[in-house]
Parts: sequence; structure tokens; C-alpha cells
Amino acid sequence: MNKGELIDAVQQALGGETSKKASEEAVKAVLESIAKGIKKDGSVQLIGFGTFEVRKRAARTGRNPKTGDTIKIAASKTVGFKPSSALKGKL
Repeated sequence: MNKGELIDAVQQALGGETSKKASEEAVKAVLESIAKGIKKDGSVQLIGFGTFEVRKRAARTGRNPKTGDTIKIAASKTVGFKPSSALKGKL
């Protein structure tokens, strides 16, 4: 499912009177709120769905696949997702 399909699913779930534009704004608002929450607090927990959290990657060495040279990869942050047991049970 991509973002467009998600917007269509939200529109159907909300009922026939909801416009596609309103559904798109609702999806956008939820995604932006999750991103702001992760940035501010480091994690966002949605009971029954899962937890989005900041994960730190340590600095490491890697290889350039084209030349085979060893390169240093800097430490970085990424977002991880841990699904809840309720979500896992639905799979």
C-alpha cells in the first residue's frame, strides 16, 4: 500500500461524505504529528499498533562496492518501528 492507497482507504473508512482532500489532510496531519513527536520526545507509542523510536547507528567502516576501498561511515540516527503484539497477531 502506498500513500495514495492509504488516503483512499481512510476515505472509505470515514464514509462516503468525506472528500478525498479531507482524507489526504487527515493522513498528512497524522504523519506530521508522528514525525514531530519522534523529533521532540524520541519515540511515539500507539497502543495496539506499535512504537516509532529514534535509533542510533554507531560509526563503522565499510567498503566502496565500486572500488573496494575501505571507507569510514559516520554515526547517524534513524527511525525504527517495533510492532505491538496485537499488530503481530493480525499478521
